[in-house]
Amino acid sequence: MKLIQYACVAFAVGQHNPPIWPSSVSVFSPDDSADHIESIVNSAYAMNGGVYPKSENGEFSDKRFAFLFKPGDYNVDVPVGYYTQVAGLGKHPSDVRFLSGKGVYGDEASHSVKTGALDTFWRSAENFQSHSTYPWWPGMTGMLWSVSQAAPLRRAIVTDNLVLFRYRPGEYDADFASGGYMSNSQVHGTVNSGSQQQWFTRNADMGSGGWSNGVWNQVFVGVKNAPQSHCGVLPWSGENPYITIDETPVVAEKPFITIDDAGLYSLNVPHVSFNRVGADFDAGDSRGFENVYVADDAHDTAESINTALKQGMDVVLSPGNYFLEASLELNKDGQVLLGLGLATLIASNGQAAIKVGNVDGVRVAGVLLEGGKLPTDALLQWGDGTYGGNPNDPGFLHDVFMRVGGPTRADDTQAKVMLQINSGNVVGDNLWLWRADHTIDGAPIYNGQNPVDHGLVVEGADVTMYGLASEHTLKDIVQWNADGGRVYFFQSELPYDVNQDFADNGYCGYRVADHVKTHIAYGVGVYHFFRDYPVVVPSGIKAPVDLEDSFVSPFGVYLNGLGRVNHVLNENGAATFHTPGTSGAQVTWLCPAVEVV
Repeated sequence: MKLIQYACVAFAVGQHNPPIWPSSVSVFSPDDSADHIESIVNSAYAMNGGVYPKSENGEFSDKRFAFLFKPGDYNVDVPVGYYTQVAGLGKHPSDVRFLSGKGVYGDEASHSVKTGALDTFWRSAENFQSHSTYPWWPGMTGMLWSVSQAAPLRRAIVTDNLVLFRYRPGEYDADFASGGYMSNSQVHGTVNSGSQQQWFTRNADMGSGGWSNGVWNQVFVGVKNAPQSHCGVLPWSGENPYITIDETPVVAEKPFITIDDAGLYSLNVPHVSFNRVGADFDAGDSRGFENVYVADDAHDTAESINTALKQGMDVVLSPGNYFLEASLELNKDGQVLLGLGLATLIASNGQAAIKVGNVDGVRVAGVLLEGGKLPTDALLQWGDGTYGGNPNDPGFLHDVFMRVGGPTRADDTQAKVMLQINSGNVVGDNLWLWRADHTIDGAPIYNGQNPVDHGLVVEGADVTMYGLASEHTLKDIVQWNADGGRVYFFQSELPYDVNQDFADNGYCGYRVADHVKTHIAYGVGVYHFFRDYPVVVPSGIKAPVDLEDSFVSPFGVYLNGLGRVNHVLNENGAATFHTPGTSGAQVTWLCPAVEVV
C-alpha cells in the first residue's frame, strides 16, 4: 500500500518542465530558419489545408497539429489548416511578432464563390502580433482570417487591417462565409467583415476604421469603437444590422501557455472580470508545468488522464484523437483541461467524454468532442443539478466544439444531447455544436442518420453564452429550462432531412421553457434549408410571452430548399420561405417600434 501511495505522489509532482511534447506539437524559436519553419508548417497544410487535391482538403483528417512560437520576430508565412492551432508563447501578444507578407493567415477552404469559407472550420490562432500588409486584393491589405464556425482568433494584435472574407470580382463580388469569432484582440486598422453572414466579437479594441460590412448578424460585446446598434437593414443606406452591448457582464479569457527565458513552461489562467470593456492581456495566475500533466493520445487513456485529474493536476491534451473508455472527470475547484491543436475526445463507450462535478472555477478549453457508436446521454455534462455554482468564480467553456457525425459512417455515431449544463453560473465562450449534414466521403445525411436530439440543454440558473452556434439536431436545437440565462449571439440551422413530423411535434431552433421567468438573448438567428420535404414550422423561437421583449433583434433566414418558418418568435415576425422569381436567402428580422439595447 505504501508503494502505491508513493507512486501516486511521484506521478502528481514529477512532471517534466519543459514538457516532452509528441510529434504533433512543434515549438519554434526565432533562431530557426524561415525555411525550416515553413517546411514543417507547409507539410501539415498539405495534409490539412488548401484546395488541392480537392476543396476542403483535410476537412475530416485524423491529423492534429499545434505550432507554438517562442517570443521573438518571425519572417515566415503560416497558413492555418483544419485541426491546426498557431499560438505564441509570450505573456503578451506583442512578444511574438510575425513580420512577413501574409504572416499567420486563414484562407477559405474552397475557392468556389458559393462555397468559399462556408466549411472553413476547426482551427485557431492566438497570442501574437501580426504585421501583415499583404494585398489580398487592390486596396485591401492586412491579415486574412476568412473562416466560419469553430475557428477562433484570440489574444491577437493586428497592426493593419483584418480581412474576414475573400473578394472575387463578378456576380457576387465576395465568396460566401459563415463565421465566426474574435475576442480579446486589438485591430489598428479596419475589420473588413464583407460577406460574413454572422460574426461575434467580444472585448476587442478596434481602430479608427472600426468595423465594415457584414450580412445578417454581427454582435459586439464589450468592444471599443463598435458600430452603433440597429435592427434590420437601414432603408436609407442599405446597411445590414449590428447589435452592440457596451460591457461584457462576466468573463475570463481562455487559458494559454507561456515559456520564460530559462525555457520553463507555465499554464496561465486569466482572472474573472465583470462589466469589462476592451481587450485585457493580463496573464492571470501562472502554474508551472511541474504540476501540469501533458497527455499524448499515443500513450494515454481515460484512466491515466483521470489519475492526474484526481491528484488535482491541470491537464494539457496534446493534439490527437483520444478514444475514451470512460469520462474525463474534473472534480477540483479551478482545474483546467486545455486541448492543443483541436485535441479530439471520442465518447467510445456510451459515456460522456467530459464530466464536470459540482465545483467552482473549472476551465475546459480547446477541445473537439465526438459522439461514438453507443447511445450516449451527453457528450459533456456539467454538474448533477444539485449545485447552483458561484457567481464570483463561474466555470468556463472556451472554444469547445462538438459533433455527431462527420469523420464516420452515418450509422456509426449518436448522442442524445451534445452539451448538458446542470449547474448554475457556467459561461460558454465560443461553442459550435454540430450534427453533421454530410459524411466523410461527402454524401448527404438522410432520414435521421447521425441521431442527436439537442445541441444544448440548460438546467442550471444564471448560465451565460457568448458566441453560441448549434445546427441540425432532430428536436429542439436549444432547450433553456432555468432562470437567468443570457445569450449573446446564436446561429443555428434546422435539420435538412426531417419531414413534417418535426413541426407537428412542436420542435424549433431555440426554446425557453414556459416556467422560465428571466432570460435575455441578443441576435438569435434560426436558419432553415428543408432539403427533402416541404416542412412548415410555426416558429423558429419559442419562449414565454412575457419574455418576448427580452429578445433583441431575433431573426429567421430561408437559406434554400422547401417549406417555410411562419414566424420568428412565437407568433411574431413574418415568414421566411422561397419567394417565386427570386434567388438567394430571404431574411426577416423582428424589430421593435423603439429599439432598446
